[in-house]
Amino acid sequence: MPKSEATPTRPCLLLLDGHSLAYRAFYALPEENFSTTTGQTTNAVFGFTSMLVNVLRDEQPTHVAVCFDRSEPTFRHEEYADYKANRSASPDSFRSQMSLIYEMLDALRVPHLSLAGYEADDLIATLATQAAGQDMNVLVVTGDRDALQLVDDRVTVLMTRVGISNMTRFTPEAVLEKYELTPAQYPDFAAIRGDSSDNLKNIPGVGEKTAAKWIREFGSLEELVNRIDEVKGKVGDKLRDHLDQVLMNRRLTQLMRDVPLEREVSALTIGQGDREEINKILDTLEFRGELRDRLFKTLASAEPEVEEGFEVEAVRLGPGEVAGWLRALPEGRAGLAFKGAYGSGTGRIDSIAVAAPDGAGGGHGAAFIDPTTLTEADETALRAWLGDESRPKAVHDAKGPMLALWAQGMELRGLTCDTALAAYLAMPGQRTFLLEDLVRAYLQRELRGEAETGGQASLFDDEDDDTARELGLRALAVRELADALEAFLEPRGGTHLMREVELPLVTVLAELERAGIAADGDYFSGLEAEFGAAVKQAVEAAHAAVGEQFNLGSPKQLQEILFVRLNLPKTKKTKTGYTTDADALAWLAAQTEHELPTIMLRHRDQAKLKVTVEGLVKEIADDGRIHTTFNQIVAATGRLSSEKPNLQNIPIRTVEGRRIRQGFVVGPGYETLLTADYSQIELRIMAHLSGDESLIAAFESGHDFHKTTAARVFDIEPEQVTGEMRAKIKAMNYGLAYGLSDFGLAGQLNIPVQEAKALKEEYFEEFGGVRDFLNAIVAQARQDGYTETIMGRRRYLPDLNSDNRQRREMAERMALNAPIQGSAADIIKVAMLNVQSAVKEAALGSRMLLQVHDELVFEVAPGELETLRELVTDRMNAAYSLRVPLEVSVGVGRTWEDAGH
Repeated sequence: MPKSEATPTRPCLLLLDGHSLAYRAFYALPEENFSTTTGQTTNAVFGFTSMLVNVLRDEQPTHVAVCFDRSEPTFRHEEYADYKANRSASPDSFRSQMSLIYEMLDALRVPHLSLAGYEADDLIATLATQAAGQDMNVLVVTGDRDALQLVDDRVTVLMTRVGISNMTRFTPEAVLEKYELTPAQYPDFAAIRGDSSDNLKNIPGVGEKTAAKWIREFGSLEELVNRIDEVKGKVGDKLRDHLDQVLMNRRLTQLMRDVPLEREVSALTIGQGDREEINKILDTLEFRGELRDRLFKTLASAEPEVEEGFEVEAVRLGPGEVAGWLRALPEGRAGLAFKGAYGSGTGRIDSIAVAAPDGAGGGHGAAFIDPTTLTEADETALRAWLGDESRPKAVHDAKGPMLALWAQGMELRGLTCDTALAAYLAMPGQRTFLLEDLVRAYLQRELRGEAETGGQASLFDDEDDDTARELGLRALAVRELADALEAFLEPRGGTHLMREVELPLVTVLAELERAGIAADGDYFSGLEAEFGAAVKQAVEAAHAAVGEQFNLGSPKQLQEILFVRLNLPKTKKTKTGYTTDADALAWLAAQTEHELPTIMLRHRDQAKLKVTVEGLVKEIADDGRIHTTFNQIVAATGRLSSEKPNLQNIPIRTVEGRRIRQGFVVGPGYETLLTADYSQIELRIMAHLSGDESLIAAFESGHDFHKTTAARVFDIEPEQVTGEMRAKIKAMNYGLAYGLSDFGLAGQLNIPVQEAKALKEEYFEEFGGVRDFLNAIVAQARQDGYTETIMGRRRYLPDLNSDNRQRREMAERMALNAPIQGSAADIIKVAMLNVQSAVKEAALGSRMLLQVHDELVFEVAPGELETLRELVTDRMNAAYSLRVPLEVSVGVGRTWEDAGH
């Protein structure tokens, strides 16, 4: 791993060009893959933070500063009014992220600087010069080649290249090798070459090779000017004709090394970041797992103030000792921790730790059990204790261990607290719920065992037994954390939701994962080959359409083909050229008669479908079924998600996408699949919560809801409503439940923002109760600090009162979305519990397989179709009583697609 040149006696200053790196990240990472549920684009923040963490990890500097440009004109603009005049305005989606980047740096305690009248490069040059003068080494991270003039024995430039992770290290030797020039000669060469990105003109007909040749031959630009008559031929004439431009380029290219900065180099140290603050911004931006883990491993982040670790007298139970130890356990809740391998359809438990209800005080403490050493009596006792509903237990993230125990013929019952679930209900905006973090936050302790003190035994006498020691600690921590979290949830109304909904759902989800859904492997393989052939055909068609081969996945080559070779109308300008995203290609297809944009869209669609099917094929288990993993603690709104594979991402709005669902089939021994889903549940919830009589009446009419509401908005008869009118109001109906802005509605309907705003106003004229309800949600949430669903699920939104406009608007969109989508999540969860309970009470052989959005999928045993249909419809309808009754649609078929409705 590369390191900085810092030594114990020579510190190293890391300087980063903030805007350069943020732009690099923005254009390297696709916007559509990086946005929050409220629509805030986050690709620049994610990429910038990732680059920052990587370089801090790899280089390990002692000092650091991120320098940013300012919007005010610089001294360069004063000399040359057209300096950078060719640059288009930054996209709104980029500008909205800059304040978030500043917030991220503040949370990480990483210094950042800017100064009116100067560019980031000038600040970097000044700090680099000062640091080198103080016998420090300097690393400069940038995408601007002008920084190469700073390179010397003390200063190294890391130049970003492809994406956000590939960088070239420029030392004096590397500069000389690449350009055959010294760093001191580089700005002379750049002055002759010009710089299109800064709008610095070059000499017509003089390229980089000639510019470099002149500087090598004459040694410097100054000497070249002094001996300019020695440059012969047409290029010499051109040099003389454009000498004023070259000299101005040289002045503008020279970086300032004496910018009047208020901060000294010695003060540019990384502070101790506030872990809670860092987690908060990561949660708000919905950054999950990997980046967070890298960040905390790299940076020195402050932990919540802790008192101590855990003291516990513990025993390793040998063969024949388990049954007696379990019998001696007093009444009360035990803490459990497991170690093993967990999977959706299977798993295994390698070891178990049990923290006794009264802890070390009663002489029981914690016990470590190795299942492979159990006697028959021990195994019987353990199985009975784990499956005893009357013995309360606490576990952290229980679903995996529950599945693994099932695979080994054991049950886990009596679960009264899942500490991961409880923490999720307490703060649903978080994206990770590590036991270590929760112990610090709620118990003010470290997850560690205390050393032997005062005659109290340490956790384990065997210092080499790390697994046993760690597992025993976790069991004790879970037991104590469960009490703390329940005390936290009780006054916030979350205890009922945990005990009556989320905890019982753990078992239901585990049963769904164990069952899986049958997959037709041959069908999927054929579909994969078909989509692959379609991708190949699209590539060939694209090549034929332009008369040459090119890489369809290269934006640069596609830009060259579309806008230079074919001279098609220009799309939205970005830093890397005119955009070729899906919206731009669709616009080009509508604006022109050329076939290439349509072919490109088809290529991308087929490629996505192929990747989706490839992923499904890989997930087919030995039993011929796909066992997805359901996530209960990911979505802040309360909705379930799935992964490995993500079944919620299977496209169903296109004919080809729906063909993928055709590969999910009824398994052997079952008669058919049955699907049941709620019709327009979010809109029914909005009607219920808003109490808008017009909206309620639209539902009660029994007619097409979207056509009925469209007729009311446009003040016409329902039969006069056109398809376009219905589509607009349908977008409005659903969009309002998700905090849709005027801008967002305009984008969905492809209409001007002002027209979208006027449409919204017309809508609210008819449905004033909806307008008042939405306004009241935000106002109440701003006052309370949280929103609440119909079942009391809270989402805390402290940024509703933020001074930062982007953060405040993000929180407002969350406030609009959370009560409606969260209430829908509550209802479908209750429905799952009701249905699963009813299936068991009726002793049916049929079983629930999947939950996807508002839909449940069942496998129907022979002869049970009508019974199951009636049972499912009844229990789903009874999940909650709304002013607009719930409505369930049911479909039946051999495949998931056939059972659609």
